[in-house]
Amino acid sequence: MHDERMPDDRRLRTTFDEAAVTYQSARPDYPEQLYADLLDVTGSEPPDHLLEVGCGPGKATLPLARAGFAITAVELGPALAEQARRNLAGFPDVDVVTAPFEEWPGPVDGTRYSLVYAATAWAWVDPAVKYARAAELLRPGGHLAVWNAVHGFPAGYDPFFEQIQEVYVELGEDRPGDKWPPPPPEAAPDLSAELEESGHFEPVAVRRYVWGRRYTADEYIALLDTFSGHIAMGPVKRDRLYGEIRRRLAARPDGRLTRHWVSVLTVGRRR
Repeated sequence: MHDERMPDDRRLRTTFDEAAVTYQSARPDYPEQLYADLLDVTGSEPPDHLLEVGCGPGKATLPLARAGFAITAVELGPALAEQARRNLAGFPDVDVVTAPFEEWPGPVDGTRYSLVYAATAWAWVDPAVKYARAAELLRPGGHLAVWNAVHGFPAGYDPFFEQIQEVYVELGEDRPGDKWPPPPPEAAPDLSAELEESGHFEPVAVRRYVWGRRYTADEYIALLDTFSGHIAMGPVKRDRLYGEIRRRLAARPDGRLTRHWVSVLTVGRRR
């Protein structure tokens, strides 16, 4: 299902700034159990100082700020960074920095973090430098945690997505090699091999989370407008796609679809 492009073109990472205002409300919250597992696996406790890579408007920052952590959050997009500052204004121990993670020089006081984490952003960071950079900023024994939130297809998933795929094909917006049904959530890839291959981290945990949300047509289109592929799609194509989504959901008794989400958390310890 074409709704989240993988970063084969890293230039698309700047498109998210166009969705700065709507991202926080349109994207789902990550599961509470994910944060519980994250703290359990890494042994992180307030007031530890954490570093977030690609914080967006603060989606994954807020729960950890509320827990009492000091956080430096680095965000590439100036509009997203400004939204994060607004959303996190009540937390004086959170500092939002506008910069690409690859180019950020690090804290001026030489702080080394107990945990570097990235939620949905890690795949957009330059693979040639990101692991070395994270390791450099961690204290000895510190952890790197990476997770995402992607479309999940558990048994019994909503047939709407298979049906709407024909519109993506018609528009030339399908991805070569896509197969139906897509792999189930338990087959969602983790990053443990990538962490190992980097030479900087020892993988210590992988956890998977699956949940579903109901969406009206307006809510689902607002969600699609936060995905890079849809932001970059031409307006004629986007109007055709969104018109079909509205038409097809209007034919349903409650006008809603069920979209499942999968998050895969991978944690590594600095070597």
